[in-house]
This record gives sequence, structure tokens and C-alpha cells, in this order.
Amino acid sequence: MSKMKSQKLFIKTLGCQMNDTDSVHIAEELKKHKNYNVTTSIEEADLIIINTCSVRDKPVQKLFSELGQFRSKKKKGAKIGVCGCTASHLGKDIIKRAPYIDFVLGARNISKIKDVIDVKGAVEISIDNDESTYDFASSHTSRFKTNINISIGCDKECAYCIVPATRGKEISIPPEMIIEQIKKDVQSGVVEVMLLGQNVNSYGRRFSDKRQKTSFTKLLQEISLIEGLERIRFTSPHPLHMDDEFIEEFSTNPKIAKCIHIPLQSGSSKILKVMKRGYSKEWFLNRVEKIKNKVPNVRITTDIIVGFPSESHEDFLDTIDVMKKVKFDQIYNFKYSPRPNTSALKLEDKAIDDKTSSNRLTQVIELHKTHQVELMHSNIDKIVDVLFENLKANGEVSGFTDNLCQVFVKGSDELLGKIVKVKIISASRTSLKAEVLKL
Repeated sequence: MSKMKSQKLFIKTLGCQMNDTDSVHIAEELKKHKNYNVTTSIEEADLIIINTCSVRDKPVQKLFSELGQFRSKKKKGAKIGVCGCTASHLGKDIIKRAPYIDFVLGARNISKIKDVIDVKGAVEISIDNDESTYDFASSHTSRFKTNINISIGCDKECAYCIVPATRGKEISIPPEMIIEQIKKDVQSGVVEVMLLGQNVNSYGRRFSDKRQKTSFTKLLQEISLIEGLERIRFTSPHPLHMDDEFIEEFSTNPKIAKCIHIPLQSGSSKILKVMKRGYSKEWFLNRVEKIKNKVPNVRITTDIIVGFPSESHEDFLDTIDVMKKVKFDQIYNFKYSPRPNTSALKLEDKAIDDKTSSNRLTQVIELHKTHQVELMHSNIDKIVDVLFENLKANGEVSGFTDNLCQVFVKGSDELLGKIVKVKIISASRTSLKAEVLKL
């Protein structure tokens, strides 16, 4: 039997880390089953894929703008496919609007990529498809790091979020599959894992084989037993499920990196209720205070939406108040924008005008910048451990501390993949400069 002809795959990824991992899975599936190798050139690609996100602003316009550019650059005979969350949402309408598209593959159907690329007009977008026990190939994001999905879908009903409509109900991936994949990755040189899920700390509530429930805390404990694995990261936990047992494990397990993303969305208990988030301003601050008391060097990142329908000036000031109390290390901030298939669409009569929303966003950004400068400069003269990952052209090597500060040092590729003690000598708003300590 003759070997399949090698072909070129160009893939562009929009959106979150879960999309990044899905793109890696797509590439690995096509390499394994169809002998595709990734290229960075659209012009030489035999297959062009855009892996879409439907969360950020104007996703549909961005999708068709990108597709138009791909069509103009692609070589004759090259195929174009659309994957991801916007694919789940629009489905056949993508091909109706752009008939040159060869296939559409939803976010819950990644394992079918090897089949749809050979079927002109294929549309696979079922959000009930269960890939929780599908054995995907490796999901390395670098030589030393790997991303592992621990669940698919989401059971929350946040008023602003389209994800449940594009990724379906939450199903946890069996722990033995997660453990086995991490072990394989560690054997190939990985020292850090990022666990991914829409709400990682609701892990273990539902499995496709109806097995007994478990917990995210227990999964963390099992993963930390893997020899050779140095760091465990995860995103995103939901504030509602941050119970004391979880916080204790996060605080005391030495393998769990001490940076945690806790999505606030709004500092107003009234708006949080309208958003259907399930917690209050007071609960959020209580959880943060508990974590900070147990982990003094913790870095806390968050998401903030301003201008959500019915947000008053007083509600916005509650968000500013939480920012001042917590001093987040990083904020992903957004103006609210309506999304299809979300309950917030019913609140159009309470919409906040764009000028007000923009002004509030600017205030959030400027306050956060002052906090970033203060927090980053507090690291000067500290001795920290850094996992070095990238060699720069200017003779520097970069990596991240346990609590996810980016650090640059003068050095060579001998540092890559190693966790090394350094002393911080200077700071900018977003990164640190350091000297490697002689051992």
C-alpha cells in the first residue's frame, strides 16, 4: 500500500486557549490520518482552516473578512474550512454566504476533521456530540508545556455568553485519560500542564459513561503525583465553586502554580444577579481574601464586562471598588456586546449607550495600569524560580515564574526547559528583567 502524499495545512486560530488546543488537535489528527503538515504560508497550503471564536466583538464580520482574504491568496485547488464556535453557531449559513467554503465543523466535533475534509459541503455542528472519551493526539503548545482539556461544554447559563449554545452541555473527560495523556507528554519533555475547561472546578459532575462523580480537587491531587511534572496550571475556575477544600488544595499543593484566574465580570451584586453568575460581590471578595491570606505571592487575574444592560453608575463604581480592593495582576476587559442565543438579548430596552460604556472601559483600563505598575515593581530584588521557554534574537531568554510573571534574562539555549533561580533587577508594567543566580 503506497504512502499518502504529504500535504500542507495552514490554520488560523481565534479566541481562547481551548481554541488553541482544538487547533493543535485538528493539526495532529490531520497529520496522523491524512499526512498533513502545518505551514505558515497561506499561498502554499493545500488546506486552509480558520478556527473561530464567537465570544469577542463582531465575530461574524471578522470571520467573513478573513475568509475573503484566504480566498484571494489561496492556490488553485486548495480547500477552505471553518471550525470552532462561530461554525457551531452559523452552520450551513456559512456555506450559503460563502459557497467556496468546503466544510464547516463545530467546536464539539473536532474528532471528525479527518472525515469532513473530503466531503464538499459537509456541515458537522452537533452540540450533543460526545468527544469526552476520544483519544486525541498530543496537544503540546511548546516543547515544555501542554494543554489538556478536562471537560467539554458548559452547564452555566450566564446571560451574556454564547458558549453553551456552541459547545453544548458539560461532560468531564475521564481522569485516567487525562493522567495518561499528561504522562505521555512528560515523557517527551513537558514539565508544565495547563488544564482547560469552561469551568474547571465543576469537573467530575457528569461523565458520559455515568460513572461516580468526583471533584476537581481530587483530580489535581492525582495529577500532582505524576513524576517529572513540575507545574500545574488551570483555567478558568468559577467563583461559585471555589469552596474551602479547593482553596486549601490550591494553597498547599507545591505543584499547583500560584496564579489563578477568577472571572469577576462585574463588581455589582445586582448586575451579577442579572448576569446569572450565581455569586455576589461579597462572596467574590471573601474567596479572594481567603486565597491571598493563604498564598501571599499569589497573582490574580480576571475578566470584567462594562456596560452590561441596566448597569448604573453606582453598579460601575462597585466594579471599581473591587478592583481597588483586589488589585488584579491582569484584566481581560470588554464592553458588553450582544450575542445570539443569549438571554441578555431580552434586555435591549436597558442597554447602555456606547459613549458611557467606552468611558467606563477607559476608567477600568487606566486604573488597572496603575495597579500593574505597582505590583510589578514590588518584585524588584526578589529571588524567584523561572521556567525558561524561548530564546530571543537579542541574546535574551524568556520564561515565566510560578505565579506567571514573564521574566527576561541574558542567556543561551542551555536554560530552555529548566526551572532556574533568578533575581529580579527591574520591572516594566508587563514584564521583569532578572539575573540568573550562580548555583
